[in-house]
Amino acid sequence: MHSQESQPSSHNPDAATSCTCFNLRKATRVVTQFFDEKLQPSGLLVNQFTLLTALAQVGSPTMKTLAQVLVMDRTTLTRNLKPLQRQGLVAIEPGQDQRERIVTLTATGQSALAKAFPLWKEAQQQVVEGLGQDQWQVLLFSLANTVSLVREI
Repeated sequence: MHSQESQPSSHNPDAATSCTCFNLRKATRVVTQFFDEKLQPSGLLVNQFTLLTALAQVGSPTMKTLAQVLVMDRTTLTRNLKPLQRQGLVAIEPGQDQRERIVTLTATGQSALAKAFPLWKEAQQQVVEGLGQDQWQVLLFSLANTVSLVREI
């Protein structure tokens, strides 16, 4: 019987440091924590802020359309919308087809977004200034390319 020590390693020890997903998730966690901290006085988390912002931009989409806009599966979107619905920030109602659900930003949601926006803008400005305008533009371009590439694979 062979001991584990005598068997060759079946993984690359550099996989974590070179893994695209690991590095994107690590960056996302630290950026999310930063924005959550900055948005705290508004009572919104950054994922809630982005959902409300998306709704403000696209109007009253179906759940399917909103999920596509956010590049999010519908189950996760539903889970993220529930607290916003409970707080009266969004309304979710049946569409023309009973299987459809229409999501709408309420007046309360618009107020919450207006309160959070200056806090978000300050956090955004700090990140852009920290990276520098050129590096920030490269980051946005690279992220957009990554989304497009992985969607095509």
